[in-house]
Amino acid sequence: MRIVKGITMKIDLNNQPWRAAALVGALGVDVAVCTTAGYLAGSWAGSHLGNEKAWLLGGLLTGLFLGIVTAILVIKKVLEDQGE
Repeated sequence: MRIVKGITMKIDLNNQPWRAAALVGALGVDVAVCTTAGYLAGSWAGSHLGNEKAWLLGGLLTGLFLGIVTAILVIKKVLEDQGE
């Protein structure tokens, strides 16, 4: 609760645009990091095991998939926290 000039106002911490912007930014970074890690892992595997393009594509798609899954888990956690 916050009192401003005799008026009581309830501040909802879950309804802040900066928090939403930070969440969207964090999700983007999460997907980008996972995709880059998949690319690097696929590149490394391709150079050591042969067939570079297939490993690179597989690593890239795996990283993208894992990034999307972790983003979904973060969104699910945030929505659960708002329900409390």
